[in-house]
Amino acid sequence: MSGIPGTAVVQVTNLSSAVSSEQMRTLFGFLGDIEELRLYPPDNTPLSFSSKVCYIKYRDSSSVGVAQHLTNTVFIDRALIVVPCAEDD
Repeated sequence: MSGIPGTAVVQVTNLSSAVSSEQMRTLFGFLGDIEELRLYPPDNTPLSFSSKVCYIKYRDSSSVGVAQHLTNTVFIDRALIVVPCAEDD
């Protein structure tokens, strides 16, 4: 189902500036085992930003197709955009 065959990474954009990495781990953790999660800018950044972006790497690439179903789900105050993302090997 994912647009990039074999990838286990999704990019989540249009995130609220109030979102934390723990909230993202909780939401996307229901869809599969998360190997790595990176939120930009990080939680401890003293500057304020209008939005954030998150990269989530699952242990199993089949979780990517499932995660894409969260696109347009309103989380905090914005509709999420979830797309498969190429991995750096």
